[in-house]
Amino acid sequence: MRAITFEEPGDPTVLRMGTVPDPVPGPGEVLLRVEATAVNRADLLQRRGLYPPPPGASHILGLEAVGKVAAIPAGTRTHLKVGDRVMCLVGGGAYAEWLAVPAANTMPVPEGLSVTRAAAIPEVFLTAYQGLVRLGGLTRSDVALVHSIASGVGTAAAQICRAIGATCIGTSRSAGRAHAADRFGTHALHVPDGAFAHAVREETNGHGADVILDLVGAKYLEENIQALARHGRIVLTGFVGGRRAELDMGSLLAVQGTILASSLRGRTTDEKAAIMRDFEAWAHPLFASGALEPVIHCVLPLSDAGSAHALLESDEVIGKVVLTVDQTV
Repeated sequence: MRAITFEEPGDPTVLRMGTVPDPVPGPGEVLLRVEATAVNRADLLQRRGLYPPPPGASHILGLEAVGKVAAIPAGTRTHLKVGDRVMCLVGGGAYAEWLAVPAANTMPVPEGLSVTRAAAIPEVFLTAYQGLVRLGGLTRSDVALVHSIASGVGTAAAQICRAIGATCIGTSRSAGRAHAADRFGTHALHVPDGAFAHAVREETNGHGADVILDLVGAKYLEENIQALARHGRIVLTGFVGGRRAELDMGSLLAVQGTILASSLRGRTTDEKAAIMRDFEAWAHPLFASGALEPVIHCVLPLSDAGSAHALLESDEVIGKVVLTVDQTV
């Protein structure tokens, strides 16, 4: 099959369309004919040699896909049928024509959504849902602070807050991208210097943020704690701003705060399945009604994966970059 490959870590120009062996689905897996995938920050890090796939996962890039079930091995217990179109999460391998995926880590495409729109859902909406709802315990009376509001996770989080009825404040270092989530009822803060705690306090009449969804990491730790409401929860889902920071435990203790951390890629099949079943029950009716919508910056062919990576690294993207897989060649 054709897939995006690279021989050595490097910049986006190392990505090439190559030929690799077809995947063979194992016990509990199905074979998916990939129609579309999407680019995530984890893909950029892996391409640079900074984020190896978990043990047993494909070394091909790509953490999510949409496609049709092409084969179900004997012994795989699933409600899926050959021909079903599904979205999925995987540890790797989605930048390709075919993909072996645990049946439990698939979801049906929400009613009325195209393949390209569905491809922009799994990784970012599940990350935001896991962080805000399952870990953060977000309720309609809460204030959520979402960093990198123009990102795929940020735009998904803004919509989840709106659907729940919670107040959402977003941050961005770019003035142009700061207002990307305005249409979802989010108030955006332009924070070129990374200082936002004082503004969050002012916006909330001193209350602070009950749940902080943080994709930045070390650079924002001190400001996060200063912005945190009493009994607030910081949920770390990324560290583009660094992995190591000094923690003033006294400041965290003063507000009885909690720091949690979560990622999807390294989770077990069962853990991913539990998150996906919760999300499917809550979110699919909202996608069908239009209350939730994938935010897509652009759609490119899989062969242009290098251009897609360069675009995401430019920090000009709002939402997701989707890659379509043409299997007619």
